[in-house]
Amino acid sequence: MDTAGAQDISHGVNHVLRCLITVGPTREHFDPVRFLSNGSSGKMGYALAERAAKRGWQVTVVSGPVALPPPPGVTVTRVVSAGEMFQACEPLFMESDVFIAVAAVADYRPRSMAGEKLKKTGGPWRLDLVPTVDILKTLAARKRPGQIIVGFAAETHDLENTARRKLAEKNLDWIVANDVSRPNLGISADDNAVLLLGANGARLAFGPAAKVAVAEFILGNVVPPVRT
Repeated sequence: MDTAGAQDISHGVNHVLRCLITVGPTREHFDPVRFLSNGSSGKMGYALAERAAKRGWQVTVVSGPVALPPPPGVTVTRVVSAGEMFQACEPLFMESDVFIAVAAVADYRPRSMAGEKLKKTGGPWRLDLVPTVDILKTLAARKRPGQIIVGFAAETHDLENTARRKLAEKNLDWIVANDVSRPNLGISADDNAVLLLGANGARLAFGPAAKVAVAEFILGNVVPPVRT
């Protein structure tokens, strides 16, 4: 395996890796009580944060709305919308050695939000949606030499082809692909099965397994131990 990335960010044996992880869903409100979102629980992202902290890394999590306690030793910034997540990540990104974008960020948001709860009319509702900022693509375009960028692709079909396209289009070093159509795996489940694809040509499959084990597999491959 190509370990050049790990060597570039090591900065010597005493350097503590700084890891930024996005976690959970975003909520895009169209009135004060209703929103567009998804079923992401944050379990995969928090498992990665926990295992990264266990490795002695300095871990910062930017978390959408989840019902999980923060892992020990991890700094957590809580946000709601995709816009808020981007604003929180932007200043942290350039300080990070590893950026792992696990969050299931909404692709679209309502163009505007009503100031009061919308009332039932008996007829259809139509929401005018506009794209949210592509956090991963926007930040990866600013990648500095040696920085490692890891994305996630949750898909229901054509898993590998879609993941490979995202790997290239978003300028990533790695992408973790998982088929969320499989029962009891992926979003909101305790277990996961993943396909890890690298810009260096690596293709590694793991699982089904508990998400903490999947987290160890991912971290051990995207940032392998540096030999001293």
